Amino acid sequence: MSRTFVLASQSPARRELLKAAGIEPLVIVSGVDESQVMGEDPAMLASTLAELKATAVLDLVSPGALVLGCDSVLHFGHEILGKPGGPDEATSRWKRMRGRSGTLYTGHCLIDTEADRKIVRASGTEVHFAEVSDEEIAAYVATGEPLHVAGSFTLDGYGSAFIDRIDGDPGTVIGLSMPLLRNMLGELEIALHQLWK
Repeated sequence: MSRTFVLASQSPARRELLKAAGIEPLVIVSGVDESQVMGEDPAMLASTLAELKATAVLDLVSPGALVLGCDSVLHFGHEILGKPGGPDEATSRWKRMRGRSGTLYTGHCLIDTEADRKIVRASGTEVHFAEVSDEEIAAYVATGEPLHVAGSFTLDGYGSAFIDRIDGDPGTVIGLSMPLLRNMLGELEIALHQLWK
């Protein structure tokens, strides 16, 4: 089975997760303005954003393509946190998050253009943040990494040292749950290994 697998995301981490699992995606950036979508349920918000990304690129893909859109948000306290507005916001977030925990939700939208079917799911993983110092926060923000990611941290970069532990799928925190993707493909009667290169 040779199907084009499209990733509607500019996230290098998502692309690397797919490649490591044997899928070579065609990346088409959706250009969706995430800040225009609001919601009080973090799983639903992440799912809505993922669906918007996937549907935004449908006119750009070849017939029969599989299209995956993903988006992540952090539920911390009573807030839903996407990407920070700048270094000051990233710094203040980290000062609030240190020593505490939140749940990172990643929404997934998989569209089979051949069968004209769409599946939308979300996964959540609890993240326990380390008790980091002001100096460590300043150094981390200065790397620029937390400015481009939901919740102002990553599990697969500089930020990994500042996460004490997670409860759940690490892929969800990185931005794409491979076990969930496998299950979604199964609902479309496609085996993950059929997409291996």
